[in-house]
Amino acid sequence: MSLFPTRMRPLPYRKPVEGRDYWVLDDVLDDPQAVRDRCLAKTDWEYGFPHTGEAWPGMRASPALLESELAGIEARVRQATGVKKLEVGSAPGGLKLNHNCVQVVGAVEGAVKPHTDSRDLCRYAAVLYLNPQVSERCGTSFFRQRMAGNQLGGNLVMPPHHNLVDALGNRFVQPDAFVEDVRVAHRFNRLLLYKANIIHSASAYGGLEDAASKRMTAVFFWMA
Repeated sequence: MSLFPTRMRPLPYRKPVEGRDYWVLDDVLDDPQAVRDRCLAKTDWEYGFPHTGEAWPGMRASPALLESELAGIEARVRQATGVKKLEVGSAPGGLKLNHNCVQVVGAVEGAVKPHTDSRDLCRYAAVLYLNPQVSERCGTSFFRQRMAGNQLGGNLVMPPHHNLVDALGNRFVQPDAFVEDVRVAHRFNRLLLYKANIIHSASAYGGLEDAASKRMTAVFFWMA
């Protein structure tokens, strides 16, 4: 695998369609402000970039939701997708994704970073928007490849590959290697659920000073 920007392997493409590849579920919490206030009051934050050498941005803490709140979210997810059972995946050695984790990321802490989630650990991922003050542009975008000559490529990681790096055959690609395909706007108390093998990223981050001004989300990852 190359450590320098080279041509990417082309990926398969399927236009993301709401109701098949992603689902927009509004008003999923009965009291989103109480959840937001509880998260803002947390004192057990882990810190990422630029505060530490971690690659992930801002700060995060778990759990984001109480068991009863999470159960309500999972019921909506099962209803939307038709799956009967959701579970949190784990890889050999106990590796897990940060399921039911609240993330707070400001405008100078985060950047648009197209990626997929590990196929070994989740089939569905979701983001719950928890700041009523940030711009609707701070939602989530789906991307596809921009190939040589500005030809458009694919957006899916499929077997036998496990993640985007594996599928591209390269950890580092050109800064303009991906182009936005579909954007879902940020809305307070909206859950965006999507198939985790589609290339995606936060569309933008917001807020400069205190945690209350920054993009706050809770993230979830399920096998099904």
